[in-house]
Amino acid sequence: MDRSLVLPLAIRVLLLLTTELIYNINGMSIECLKPDREALIAFRNGLNDPENRLESWKGPNCCQWRGVRCANTTGAVTAIDLHNPYPLGEQGFWNLSGEISPSLTKLKSLRYLDLSYNTFNDIPVPDFFGSLKKLQYLNLSNAGFGDMLPPSLGNISSLQYLDMENLNLIVDNLEWAGGLVSLKYLAMDNIDLSSVKSDWFKILSKLRYLTELHMSDSGLSGSISSSPMTVNFTLLSVIDLSGNQIHSQIPNWLVNISSLTLISMSDCNLYGRIPLGLSDLPILRLLDLSGNQNLSASCSQLFRRGWNRVEVLNLAQNKIHGKLPSSLGNMSSLAYFDLFKNNVEGGIPSTIGRLCNLTFFRLSGNNLNGILPESLEGNENCNPALPLFNLEHLVLSNNKLVGGLPKWLGQLQNIIELSLSYNSLQGPIIAFRSLKNLSSLGLQANKLNGNLPESIGQLPELSVLDVSNNQLTGTISEAHFSNLSKLRILHLSSNSLRLIVNTNWVPPFQVRNLDMGSCYLGPLFPLWLKSQTEVQYLDFSNASISGPIPSWFWKISPNLSLLNVSHNQLEGRLPNPLKVAPFADVDLSSNLLEGPIPLPSSEIVSLELSNNTFSGPIPKNIDKVMPNIVFLSLADNQITGEIPDTVGEMQILQVINLSGNNLTGNIPSTIGNCSLLKAIDLDNNYLVGPVPDSLGQLYQLQTLHLSENRLTGKLPPSLQNLSSLETLNLGGNGLMGSIPPWIGTSFPNLRILSLRSNEFSGAIPPLLNLGSLQVLDLADNKLNGSISIGFRNLQAMVQPQMTNRYLFYGKYTSIYYKENYVLNTKGTLLRYTKTLFLVISMDLSGNDLYGDFPQDITELAGLIALNLSQNHISGQIPENISNLMELSSLDLSNNRLSGPIPPSLTKLTSLSYLNLSNNNLSGKIPVGYQFETFNTSSFGGNPGLCGAPLPVMCQDTESSEGGRDEDESKNEVIDNWFDLSLGVGFAAGILVPFCIFAAK
Repeated sequence: MDRSLVLPLAIRVLLLLTTELIYNINGMSIECLKPDREALIAFRNGLNDPENRLESWKGPNCCQWRGVRCANTTGAVTAIDLHNPYPLGEQGFWNLSGEISPSLTKLKSLRYLDLSYNTFNDIPVPDFFGSLKKLQYLNLSNAGFGDMLPPSLGNISSLQYLDMENLNLIVDNLEWAGGLVSLKYLAMDNIDLSSVKSDWFKILSKLRYLTELHMSDSGLSGSISSSPMTVNFTLLSVIDLSGNQIHSQIPNWLVNISSLTLISMSDCNLYGRIPLGLSDLPILRLLDLSGNQNLSASCSQLFRRGWNRVEVLNLAQNKIHGKLPSSLGNMSSLAYFDLFKNNVEGGIPSTIGRLCNLTFFRLSGNNLNGILPESLEGNENCNPALPLFNLEHLVLSNNKLVGGLPKWLGQLQNIIELSLSYNSLQGPIIAFRSLKNLSSLGLQANKLNGNLPESIGQLPELSVLDVSNNQLTGTISEAHFSNLSKLRILHLSSNSLRLIVNTNWVPPFQVRNLDMGSCYLGPLFPLWLKSQTEVQYLDFSNASISGPIPSWFWKISPNLSLLNVSHNQLEGRLPNPLKVAPFADVDLSSNLLEGPIPLPSSEIVSLELSNNTFSGPIPKNIDKVMPNIVFLSLADNQITGEIPDTVGEMQILQVINLSGNNLTGNIPSTIGNCSLLKAIDLDNNYLVGPVPDSLGQLYQLQTLHLSENRLTGKLPPSLQNLSSLETLNLGGNGLMGSIPPWIGTSFPNLRILSLRSNEFSGAIPPLLNLGSLQVLDLADNKLNGSISIGFRNLQAMVQPQMTNRYLFYGKYTSIYYKENYVLNTKGTLLRYTKTLFLVISMDLSGNDLYGDFPQDITELAGLIALNLSQNHISGQIPENISNLMELSSLDLSNNRLSGPIPPSLTKLTSLSYLNLSNNNLSGKIPVGYQFETFNTSSFGGNPGLCGAPLPVMCQDTESSEGGRDEDESKNEVIDNWFDLSLGVGFAAGILVPFCIFAAK
């Protein structure tokens, strides 16, 4: 924080009093004392003065020398001000250096000494400074002093102002500060105080006259006492402890110091609730508690009342929660309001009151960074009839806000910055035509829909427009940009917008950042881009552009630090060399580009050319042109030849992807020199020879793909050094020998292990330390031995993955290697990328494994696919196989399984593929649920099975049907006799009474 921008009244008074002491206010010519003159000459002789700043230090009257002031009556030297007025070198090198002469101790009346912003090259702070008994002002800030801080400074009992900011000092205690009994101002920002004991605050709290305490970013640790009995700061106006590791609650005694005007305790690891009493401090103007992460408060309580004089309120990156109240409008002096990255929820209030003096309202992600209004005083020209009349900056980003944009946002006539990004705001974008001062509009990463209003084009000061990552639709015309001559950043990507302009349109702006990815810009390359000669970051990805890249484009491309025209239908050859800015990121992937691989005209850091039709060899001088490249992808082209040994010279390479080409030869051993590699993908080539032993030197490697090549030999033991490995895919080669035991013990982070379709033999080693494994694929080898290999150790398979996570490696800026794997399931090959994290699969098929069906497999309840087919597994399918509730594919075919199919299998309602064919299973096939969808191929080759869908009827079913026919015949006879007896009984019931009546 720039303290000069918020200078409290107490310091202004102090400087005024000092000025009265040291300046000759009557303009009288005072002769300096001879001993003082001699002391100053000795002091000058020890200094190096490259710009001859001390040229005036000659002649008899030292009171007229530059930077020297004398007492008005005695002529004694009272002040030396040799601070560097041009620390940035605007007027040359004004920095003084050299040695500080002890002759200064002869200046008995010296009260003011300022040596700030010079270059004393880490010489110690002179111990004799402690002898300057009358010194009241000492400023050594940014002057290059170093070494051990002399404790003798504590002897200057008259000292009122001490500034040692940004010095390379060694300070192991602050006990000396207890002697500065008159001290009013102490600044030790950016000094290493990490060795100071945790009682530092107890010592400083005894300085009863202290009004300002500045100790930011000094490595202090230890808590601050909350007891008011231990604190004597009755006059404290400013406390700045930001950037230290205090790790305590906010001390309650702060709310009792009515003189406080500024509290800055950002990034201090504070926790607990924010005291509500802070809102009642009568003259508090600035409160910065940002970046503490664990401070909490309810919006409705914290902003309910008070804050009458507060101009800056920064609570970013904490746990502020609840809804924003409309009572925010009662903070009539508010200038800066920051709640970035909290848990603020609900809608933006439809009315927020009339904050007459509000000039900076911010809930965004940045700290103060010196951004303060030129004046923090009230605005005499305020018009209370207009709401938020002076509001200049409103940022409500990175919270949980919902609902629409309130109309009053479009009435903030003096607004400069408006950012509502990274929320869940919905509805249309309101008209902003009245915001004539708006410079930055950020609405990205919401759920806004509808059209982009044409009124955007009537904002003459707009320099930043970002509406990316929303749900906007419709067309954008020239009218949207008609008055945007100052536009420098334009982000429209990830919407469904169509740009419709005249072919001869020349935009009124010159943008620096142009991001229109996923907008429709085609069908041809946009001609209007030709006028944008200052563009540095260009993203036209997925923009439906086809045809060749025009030649005029390569005249503006040398300025591009980002060139992304991927996922279009661009065709033709690229110029070689490729003209881009030094250290650029280049992404031309997923087009129809052809020809040899182009090399850049200057060094770049990422090159993505995958999914084109580039041909020819990889240039052998690739390391000379791009020695510091971080990301290299040439995948899925038609590249031939060998991988040059020179790739080993690109030693900060993190990702190399050469998959899907026609590369031949060996994998160069020099690749082991690229010690920062995170991802290697050489899949689907014609590489031969062994897996290089040097790969074991890549300790940071996380994913290794060498599948579908012609590699031979055994696995090098050095691979067990790759403890960070998460994917090991060596399938589809000719690797042989046994699977070494370290496969099951060396990779605690391994998610995917694929050795399928090789020549591995012998037993599968115990899987003892693969707790992260989600995909195990050892199919189509010559493995033998027991099927029981310790499945219960595969802890990542025990539970289903309920939340997805995109697996990517070697992330650099906006590009990264996307993890992928081709899974053989349900009889088909499926490539998984974005949902790979959810896949839990095991495939041991096509080997010679034997033994009973392993019971512990049924504990892997997260399995989605299980294939044990084409082995020699015997025994029965366990009844508790129904524990595998996530199973969608189960293949146990071509084994020696016997016994019945467990009826519990019908409980697997996710099962869509089942193959139990060619075993010795017997009994009736269960019915119900998913089993009704399986055909005969799922059960064929089991002579003992019967029932649907097989044509073989079960014997017990025929017997039960014959018995049922016999019972039905018996029931029919009984029914006939019943009918007959019922008729006879009815006739008798009628005739007998009739006969009796007739006889009578």
